[in-house]
Amino acid sequence: MTNSLLEQFGPRDAMEYDVVIVGGGPAGLSAAIRIKQRAAEQGKEISVCVLEKGSEIGAHILSGAVMDPNAITELFPDWKERGAPLNTPVSEDRFLFLTETSAIKTPNWMLPGCFQNHGNYVISLANVVRWLGQQAENLGVEIFPGFAAAEILYTEDGAVRGIATGNMGIDRHGEPTAAFQLGMELHAKYTLFAEGARGHLGKQLMAKFDLTKDRDPQTYAIGLKEVWEIDPALHKPGLVVHTAGWPLASDTYGGSFLYHLENNQVAVGYVVGLAYENPYLSPYEEFQRYKTHPEIRKFFVGGKRLSYGARAITAGGLQSLPKLTFAGGALIGCEAGFLNASRIKGSHAAIKSGMLAADAAVDALGAERQHDELSAYSAAFEASWLHEELHRARNFKPWMSKGLYLGTLMVGIDQVLLRGKAPWTLRHTHADHTCLRPAAECTPIIYPKPDGTLTFDRLSSVFISNTNHAEEQPAHLTLKDGSVPVNVNLAKYAGPESRYCPAGVYEYVKTEAGEDRLQINAQNCVHCKTCDIKDPTQNIVWVTPEGGGGPNYANM
Repeated sequence: MTNSLLEQFGPRDAMEYDVVIVGGGPAGLSAAIRIKQRAAEQGKEISVCVLEKGSEIGAHILSGAVMDPNAITELFPDWKERGAPLNTPVSEDRFLFLTETSAIKTPNWMLPGCFQNHGNYVISLANVVRWLGQQAENLGVEIFPGFAAAEILYTEDGAVRGIATGNMGIDRHGEPTAAFQLGMELHAKYTLFAEGARGHLGKQLMAKFDLTKDRDPQTYAIGLKEVWEIDPALHKPGLVVHTAGWPLASDTYGGSFLYHLENNQVAVGYVVGLAYENPYLSPYEEFQRYKTHPEIRKFFVGGKRLSYGARAITAGGLQSLPKLTFAGGALIGCEAGFLNASRIKGSHAAIKSGMLAADAAVDALGAERQHDELSAYSAAFEASWLHEELHRARNFKPWMSKGLYLGTLMVGIDQVLLRGKAPWTLRHTHADHTCLRPAAECTPIIYPKPDGTLTFDRLSSVFISNTNHAEEQPAHLTLKDGSVPVNVNLAKYAGPESRYCPAGVYEYVKTEAGEDRLQINAQNCVHCKTCDIKDPTQNIVWVTPEGGGGPNYANM
């Protein structure tokens, strides 16, 4: 399609920059800011462009979130004076083990350091990112929201030379409409990729440059989140509650968060590891069921749900980090997988990784280099506090993947007694999509119907995520083989995509002839990437939709 349109309407316009950054999240914006800061210190001009597929900066940002301010303090020592929206310091930590009807609180003296949040802040990461975007623009960074990076451009020697944005105004058949606009090329001496978990272009780069060679398979989770306005009498600013146990079975990795923000708002969410085995499991329904626990539902009496969203989380840690650099560019933030799963934190790591890559790019530009490998970035990471932090946490996810009870015991030994310095490193051995068992070997899970007050169906949730896609654009959820959903996924796994998708994108319907057919409601997609990760045959491929499409998160 692209080649025929280029022949008909091309060539594409091109813009030249020193550095192009794909993704306007904490990693991408921090990299842009750091480059401009360094350039100002040196009295030089370095041109930087940030491309963001969301309709505005922050529109696609979703996180818990409790933020460690260490990295943002390195980036802006005066962030408080600048008005960064870190407004709610953590006031109390609670960690609960849930059964169906009871909750057991872990004494704080028994909590590993990774679960202690003194000195951290409860935030809306979307609002922090909007603030970072303002700081970046004040420094002269050019930010283009609503434009999706759809294609990687290469030099004749095979180095990355930039990206091309997607074409606009294409109908569902791939034909140009009256509103057609050809994509634009953005050329750079170095291109940094910060698309977030399971980035569309990042996948291509990992394959082309073999960046995952000798690395463990990456492992992911899906995080689902709601923001509520609750009764002021029930609100405790800075309260941080985490839980493990019910409603998930003890052999399934996952847990919850409940964070009290300012203005009587609470962020509540659930995380489910995508290595789960039972195809009948629905992360969305587990989240809704979790809210009905007596210890949790009490916070929501008289409350009102304001927003909803979902996002995949790159959780493999140090063992699964790909090679970070390649000719012409680098991976930063969750694109690479810098999340510290043990701390349930990634924003500080994203900011730090962006800064490290930025320093390497500035030094390379100062030496009049381009399109080569920023090996100084990898070296700086290995010498940084971020590497040390991820090394201490490296065994958390592998231990917890062995089940709640054994995992909790061994994490306690690893993090409390050994302080993350065990003389061994556990490995991830299986990609998430290989873990589903045939439906015939599993017990169906019967979930309660939503009550519309505390628990909700998926479509009403998607509605308040403000998700929108151009109605006639080509579906961005594609199938390598159209026969696989019915012949494999439905026949063997009871159609798991209808359950693991948190937005009701996939449903099996009957044709007029009475045959099963997979219907893809791409307009519902919140860009979580779960289908691209969990599909058992890797037949579903998420590709870039038209820029500006997807959710429009306000305070997530």
